[in-house]
Amino acid sequence: MPTLLAEHAHTLLTFDDQRREISDGALFVRDGFIELIGTTADVRAALRETPDETLNLRDHVVLPGLVNTHHHMFQSLTRVTPHAQDRELFGWLRAHYGIWRHLRAEMIYISTLTAMAELILSGCTTSSDHLYLYPNDCRLDDSIRAAQEIGMRFHAARGSMSLGESQGGLPPDCLVEDEAFILRDTQRLIETYHDARRGAMLRIVVAPCSPFSVSQDLMRESARLARAYGVHLHTHLAENDNDVAYSLERFGLSPAEYAESVAWLGADVWHAHCVKLDAEGISKFARSGTGVAHCPSSNMRLGSGIAPIRAMRKAGVRVGLGVDGSASNDSGHMLAEARMAMLLQRVGGDPAAMSGREALELATRGGAAVLGRDDIGALAVGMAADFIAVDLNQVAFAGAWSDPAAALVFCAPPRVAYSVINGRVVVREGQLTTIDLPKVLRQHNAFARELAQLPRR
Repeated sequence: MPTLLAEHAHTLLTFDDQRREISDGALFVRDGFIELIGTTADVRAALRETPDETLNLRDHVVLPGLVNTHHHMFQSLTRVTPHAQDRELFGWLRAHYGIWRHLRAEMIYISTLTAMAELILSGCTTSSDHLYLYPNDCRLDDSIRAAQEIGMRFHAARGSMSLGESQGGLPPDCLVEDEAFILRDTQRLIETYHDARRGAMLRIVVAPCSPFSVSQDLMRESARLARAYGVHLHTHLAENDNDVAYSLERFGLSPAEYAESVAWLGADVWHAHCVKLDAEGISKFARSGTGVAHCPSSNMRLGSGIAPIRAMRKAGVRVGLGVDGSASNDSGHMLAEARMAMLLQRVGGDPAAMSGREALELATRGGAAVLGRDDIGALAVGMAADFIAVDLNQVAFAGAWSDPAAALVFCAPPRVAYSVINGRVVVREGQLTTIDLPKVLRQHNAFARELAQLPRR
């Protein structure tokens, strides 16, 4: 694998254990990992060879690649659906199920490429994706193919729905799967693709969709399967008032109590949203090491509320950021999500509730911890070579050079100038190097138009 030197960064934000911020920073990469890091002078002095490639990042801020802990990439095909723009979660889902039943394998592949391109251009280098419906010929393999082609580090979550309307669930019966098949296919994916090694580019996650779309038996059996193979677990929890009401009515338990009853608490578990997680639930999460994917834009878009992130962090809960579905956020911009997380925690009246650096930490170290990774989320010797560079010579940053780190979230969210994933330059001077993005977008928009014209029943 080629060696790479990135040097002369205006500011290198390491987010390492010491939270070093290095002026005129540099790092040297070999075989996908960071071998040297420090000032440009120090790194140059320590080099014993000529790098295969050198990036001059003068006037750029460099930081770890951002980590997206929750997404539904297929939903990029149904952004701003007119009849769903003003609905809360359950109504929003019902408005989309009739469209999503027409999805095909090639649509999953193209929509995943599109969503990943948007993420990468906004600074994301590692993403989870929760694909929970499989109509027609759709498979998680289609998403994995896209990730391998574009070069993104990927946690592919094999979602599922098994509880249709006829059994008291939310989704239509035509979109649910047999539970025995779900477990077999999940096992197949783990055995085929999961890579537990440090620096892995692909991991599989076991991810039944939600308490209102799968049975308690499937939740328990999924937990057993995941733990037998040593993989992580992911689902939605306590997203809004209706979600909580469903849990109380159907199970007689709060969302956190429900999660505990089906063995879905632990350091190998993370839940999306948790907007309505109560004090007892926060305590359970903190004691068990359970993680949370905070999705501020989606929570606001659907009117779900403001997740108690400050209380979670104070209690010791692991928290990362997620852009959530491309049809409930209508955007997949990770720096924008970090900005929104910072601003939203201040709404209660405390402008010190979350700082800019704290928001960036959620998007880097926080996301890595939620996904169970000790090899990403920070820039240090021995860490994976996932980093991004943002050019400060943009109108959005005019006047903000006094604190470039804060500028990344206080100012208008930028696109990245460079993105390096596993030591490979995936974005160069603002352009993706691994796929023909205009061609992908043409196909994506054609698929979106097709879905919009198909019957919903």
